[in-house]
Amino acid sequence: MTDPRIEGPTPEVERPEGSASLPGASKGYGRLPTGPVPIDSTAQAPAADPVEFAPHEWTPDDSVDDARLAPWALFAAIVALATSMFVGWGIPVAIVAVIAAIMSLRRPVENRAVSVWALVLGLCATLFSTGWLIWAMMQFERLG
Repeated sequence: MTDPRIEGPTPEVERPEGSASLPGASKGYGRLPTGPVPIDSTAQAPAADPVEFAPHEWTPDDSVDDARLAPWALFAAIVALATSMFVGWGIPVAIVAVIAAIMSLRRPVENRAVSVWALVLGLCATLFSTGWLIWAMMQFERLG
């Protein structure tokens, strides 16, 4: 059954027999403009061995990258920030949070927003902890 709204191709669109023109070229180009190798219609690709399709069965040994680093970096940054509000000894956790946030920013599977928040909060926690430690060193110098 043919659709009456569809017309047949005009003679200039039809490919003449024996012509090597490219499809859609109305002037009859003989070869590709960027093709350095001439087109030979008699050359054939070597026959490949037929391979049967076999679906992949999942096994427990298959490794799937489900480990996410960004939430752990954010958790460490929040703990370090809360600790740095009171004492300066939260600086190791803050440094771990900053390193984990940078590592998670470099991974394509991580959530970038969570990673950026972890980085910013980790840097703030590092600054607050450093401030506490500097203040504590100044207090010890007054005593001694």
